[in-house]
Amino acid sequence: MMRRTVSFSKNATNIFLHVLTRCNLRCTHCYINPAQHGDGTLAPDTIERWLAALFHPKRPANLILLGGEPTLHPQLDRVVKLARDRGVASVTIDTNGYLFNNILQKVDTKAVDFFSFSLDGTTAERNDAIRGPGSFAACTAGIRAAADKGFGVSLIYTVSTRNIDELALMPALLKQLPVQRFFIQVIGLRGRSAAAKGPGPSSAALQVHEKKWKETVSSTAARIAADGIAVTFPKVYLDDDEPFECAAVASHNYFIFPNGRVYRCPLCEDFPLHSLAFRDDRLVPTDPVNEWDLVQLEIPEGCVMNRLIQPGNIRYRSDGRPAHRIACCLLKETFIP
Repeated sequence: MMRRTVSFSKNATNIFLHVLTRCNLRCTHCYINPAQHGDGTLAPDTIERWLAALFHPKRPANLILLGGEPTLHPQLDRVVKLARDRGVASVTIDTNGYLFNNILQKVDTKAVDFFSFSLDGTTAERNDAIRGPGSFAACTAGIRAAADKGFGVSLIYTVSTRNIDELALMPALLKQLPVQRFFIQVIGLRGRSAAAKGPGPSSAALQVHEKKWKETVSSTAARIAADGIAVTFPKVYLDDDEPFECAAVASHNYFIFPNGRVYRCPLCEDFPLHSLAFRDDRLVPTDPVNEWDLVQLEIPEGCVMNRLIQPGNIRYRSDGRPAHRIACCLLKETFIP
């Protein structure tokens, strides 16, 4: 088993495309914010033109199709075909598992590399309290259905104080599911979690303490990888001798919403800080001050956007200096079996 930090790359483009913001669930930690992201559904022809604007002949593009729930898009199969015809290197569909519009029958394994499912507990009781009644059964059934069709399957677990104690139980559940990759995400204070809407703790109380994160996440990831599943999780806290690097500056990532906003840093998505936008199907820079002006700042805490938006992650010494530096939210570690 090998553990490594995944370096940012300038040799690829990662496109996180929200084809709509509508969803059949109301997860308590959902980051979608219709006031900032719009409530429309992107037409396939629009998506084709936007992909063309992002296409670079010397950089392979990885496309992640998101929502809301992307399988609610009635023409998602056409979107996949257009993307493949454009020449993207990979296509992943993130889904809550309900797999609407008969999507498994409309696309094939040569067109979609992975269906990536979201599950936030090892039991229906815990997961459904976060994601909604029936979602555990739907997700696990969707995982098996996608695997039976021959698709690559990955699973995403978003960690908060509501489910961190159950993360250690995931290795046993994953042994029962046909999953090749497992992703652990840390909750971000965006969308519904930032507003503390719905049942459950306040937004600040959802953030996992540094000690609990370090005690739980890495050891659980190692156990899962020992069973043959690749595991990826956020670095969060930089090592003492590790330099800070921002993915918005160092790599080519685009987080795109139906209203045409394009962010380079996902922590900014609750605010009109996007550095780019599609206007008349052209990708153009926005006026300052925006995320681009901010992410280039160097501060002792590491990630400037984390310091501004979710400062509860940072612990300070008695002399006012930060006790640790926060990594870019896109900096990942991985265990490879």
